[in-house]
Amino acid sequence: MSNTPMAANPLTRAVLEIDEYVSGLGWDQPARLFALVDTARLRTEQPSLADRLGLDDESEQSGLTPIEQDEIPTGKPLDEFLATIAWPDAVVGCALTVERLMLPPSAEAQVPKNLDEAALTKWVAEHPERQEVRMTVAVLRDGTRDSALRLREKDSPTEVLTGSGLVPGLAEALSATFAE
Repeated sequence: MSNTPMAANPLTRAVLEIDEYVSGLGWDQPARLFALVDTARLRTEQPSLADRLGLDDESEQSGLTPIEQDEIPTGKPLDEFLATIAWPDAVVGCALTVERLMLPPSAEAQVPKNLDEAALTKWVAEHPERQEVRMTVAVLRDGTRDSALRLREKDSPTEVLTGSGLVPGLAEALSATFAE
């Protein structure tokens, strides 16, 4: 978490830490899923794992530690994959990073009618105002959420937008992974 700015709360810090980690891998990455665990609890209950993750007694007491999960299958739609997830009790939250193309709101009126998903994807990919964006969205079991957006054209840690309501649909899908 060396270059991650100190954010106001543990969830925002975790989102920015994940954003920084994935940013270091470059663009054109697959979606990545992370479990979020309480750092103090991890240090107490799993000291060997905490050591492997570089968490020492100096590490933040009220923080969240992201732990990357196995690779997300590429042949399955993301929403279908997320619907198959169930987290153990030790996981207090989860986060997902995904890259997408987006258009400015002004382009909505230009979208041709009656396009199927493949044709719409192609149309967006060819639109001159498209932006590549990496979204990191995190949720906690209690419903708290936060996210970070990074545009490829402004790929800098100082240009990352954060907020709890930036990607509501993805946040809802992640929250559903904690439903009983």
